Amino acid sequence: MSSKVLKEDRIHGSKHPWVNRFQEYLGEFIYGGIDGSVTTFAVVAGSAGANFSSEVVIILGFANLIADGFSMSVGSYLSTKSEKENYNKHKRIEYWEVDNLPAKEKEEVRDIYRAKGFSGELLEQVVDKITEDKDRWVDVMMKEELDMSEETKSPFTMGGVTFLSFIIFGFIPLISYVISYFELIPSNTNLFLISSILTGIVFIIIGYLKALINQISTLRSVLETLFLGTAAAALSYWVGNVLESAFR
Repeated sequence: MSSKVLKEDRIHGSKHPWVNRFQEYLGEFIYGGIDGSVTTFAVVAGSAGANFSSEVVIILGFANLIADGFSMSVGSYLSTKSEKENYNKHKRIEYWEVDNLPAKEKEEVRDIYRAKGFSGELLEQVVDKITEDKDRWVDVMMKEELDMSEETKSPFTMGGVTFLSFIIFGFIPLISYVISYFELIPSNTNLFLISSILTGIVFIIIGYLKALINQISTLRSVLETLFLGTAAAALSYWVGNVLESAFR
């Protein structure tokens, strides 16, 4: 069995049944997690660079977590809703054209399948079969003429998955500061170091999941996610440090 088949089995087979069940929304979950962890860690890094207290880091972190998470979820909801509405709008237009301009629409079907290599009697049989059912006719026009497929994902679920993922992964960079606030670890603990390690682990997990879904190199995906997250944090740390020095 080829490595490609084995890889597909790992993704779609029994070893990962949860991927099959939630695959439709897993991509949104992953990218929500990337944004949540990167943006929150950037806030933590900027605060660390500015030598802010743990209390300030927690306030800024949670403000970012809720505001950005909600903003992303609304964006995901509206984007999915817009796609569904746009599809339905064009579908209504196609139904109108089939009802009112059948000869023109039939010729368009003929042109589509002629371009695919059909000709003569076989072409006419294909055209007749497609156009004998209005729903099938419209479905073909949507896919072949307009290159549009119906969005099956729920806008509400898309928004909810994005928000949940953003909150879950975005909270991890703040864990050490929250624990420190409740005095559950020694006061001299390097909180930013712990936050960096935990967030690095999150980046690795997200990179792995991204590779699993997109069927790309795991190492490449992990390194890419680590690099982008680290770059954002380093930039935020530098900005925080520069501004803190400027206003000192």
